[in-house]
Amino acid sequence: MGNAERENRWFKFYFASWYRKSPYFQRTVEAGCTSWDLYNHMLIPTLYDDDVAEYWHLLEHVALWDVAVERQVEIRGPDALRFTQLLTPRDLSGLEVGQCRYVVLCAPDGGIVNDPVLLRLAEDHIWLSIADSDALLYALGVQAFAGLDVEIREPDVSPLQVQGPKSKPLVRKLFGEEVASLRYYRCAHAELDGIPLVVSRTGWTGEVGYELYLRDSSRGLDLWDAVMEAGREFQIRATAPSDQRRMEAGIFNYGNDMDITNNPFEVTGLERLVELDNDNEVIARAALERIRAEGVRRKLVGVRIEGPPLGMWLEDFWPVRAGDRVVGRLTSASHSPRLGINMGYAWVPIELAALGTPLVIASPDGPMDAEVVPLPFWDPGKQIPRS
Repeated sequence: MGNAERENRWFKFYFASWYRKSPYFQRTVEAGCTSWDLYNHMLIPTLYDDDVAEYWHLLEHVALWDVAVERQVEIRGPDALRFTQLLTPRDLSGLEVGQCRYVVLCAPDGGIVNDPVLLRLAEDHIWLSIADSDALLYALGVQAFAGLDVEIREPDVSPLQVQGPKSKPLVRKLFGEEVASLRYYRCAHAELDGIPLVVSRTGWTGEVGYELYLRDSSRGLDLWDAVMEAGREFQIRATAPSDQRRMEAGIFNYGNDMDITNNPFEVTGLERLVELDNDNEVIARAALERIRAEGVRRKLVGVRIEGPPLGMWLEDFWPVRAGDRVVGRLTSASHSPRLGINMGYAWVPIELAALGTPLVIASPDGPMDAEVVPLPFWDPGKQIPRS
């Protein structure tokens, strides 16, 4: 079955009552969403019309994403920071109120439980904005034995992402200069027409962007309408999260690129999140120190893939070959319209992880030559989202 034929297949998806809908669901339907996926036990819009058109709109204007599936693990109490430090090897000792930080949560064996963005809202108040996994249950399990003074729950919080080069003037129009001028990976409390929010200078794109964390789901349609109305002059439109743009930026998708069977040292770029040259109490410390000393036997790397443009995403993992043997698997792949190349992430043995290593991807349409390349594919200094 060819790539185009696979893309043109349609499957019936039932909106059953046990699938949670976001506070913006009605508006996403009205905006023309054509497909949804399941993420953190909720429905997430995955396409409105054409993924390449949505990609270019993100790069040239401003896009609005319903990412209410990005659930929060809320940690509150006198020991909030100390408890959160148990979960992650990233050093939180210098974390300021109003600061965000990309972290990995690790199991006792060093496995990656999740890779959330952490927001410190107050001295005793932290959110972990999680990817698709039951990280809340893990945190509750740790709490049961930690003996620390914290309360842990999933709060009534539903994010929207406002992303693209025109997101800054839009946020300035909505909230004023103080919020619009937030530094990269900073957050602030805000309000819009009585709607309670937290706004952060973060996103899943590598573009200039913000996340609007709605703190009252009953106001979801009000928030959506206010953002869309204010964004008309900036050509705002609702789109789905862009796999092409997140891959250009070297952003991973927890669940398919990595999971709890992988540790941070195995994932290109996540090694920097393991900061153990301190006295922090971290659940995974002993395992991660051992892994750091012994080294790893496999690595998730970036690959450039030859051949015709690939579609939006893989339906299945594709085998990776070296010579006559299967050595790993391709976890994500897409075509970059801007770069004119096929990008991918692949798990390979550590001896095949060096830049320039040739590989062969066993796609359903035949073999495709590939090469290990640096990550990210675009804007390695992250100058765009910092601008």
